Amino acid sequence: MSNILYAFILFASLGLVLGVVLAVVSKVFAVKTNPKVEKIAELLPGANCSGCGYTSCHALAEAIEKGVAKTNACRVCDAETISEISELMGVAPEKTVRMRAQVMCTGTFDKARSKYVYEGPRDCAAAAKLGGGNKACLNGCIGFGTCVSKCNFGAISVIDGVAQIDYAKCMGCGTCVAACPKHIIKLIPYDAAYWVGCMSVDNGRTTMRNCDAGCIGCRICEKNCKTGAITIHDGVAAIDYGKCVGCGVCVINCPRKIIHTGNLHHHVRVLTDMALDERENAKR
Repeated sequence: MSNILYAFILFASLGLVLGVVLAVVSKVFAVKTNPKVEKIAELLPGANCSGCGYTSCHALAEAIEKGVAKTNACRVCDAETISEISELMGVAPEKTVRMRAQVMCTGTFDKARSKYVYEGPRDCAAAAKLGGGNKACLNGCIGFGTCVSKCNFGAISVIDGVAQIDYAKCMGCGTCVAACPKHIIKLIPYDAAYWVGCMSVDNGRTTMRNCDAGCIGCRICEKNCKTGAITIHDGVAAIDYGKCVGCGVCVINCPRKIIHTGNLHHHVRVLTDMALDERENAKR
């Protein structure tokens, strides 16, 4: 009986000593947290999407606190949140424009021609290594959904072989932009009224042969745009959203019908709100 008692006392004493040692070590080597960093981290969305270029929201919070990153570095945060972060940092709020992702391709199965039958892994990056994918267009969406798997907000789906963006869910983080091996996903203003559904790098004749939804660089849209918002670069139309007023002339005149309505309802609502604000200011 005495042996059992001695053993119990021994292990109890050992546990007590180790507990004291661990308590002391935890105090000595404790990682001190920065209250400001924690407050900034609480304001960030916590999605850890890496769209800002940092591995996590907490890492971005640390960078903002150190002055390495701007207060509007998070693409997901709205203007109010950025204002709160700026206030914590004691600086003026950075101007921010909400962005959304847009897949600059409309080469669905019924429009785009294929070069071969692909039977490998259903991954865009893997397929792109085989001659740029099975679509004849070198810049056509492969459609295996690598961007879908990378989106933390469930804003992307693949329909008829082309990735589609749900604007209501898209937070403009840019993760899909980095994930696309073809680099055909772009960030454009959230209220952009129109977008060009092609990024072909081929000449017009080749594009027509490869896809029924390809830009042939005819310049008709460029010639008809009164604000100079749409121009041809490397044989493909591109919209300057700083100049675009959403008139839709380019859409009407495009012979290939590849300039599409974007977030038009939101665009109209934004313009209406701006007009109402100007009217109210004029009354004052």
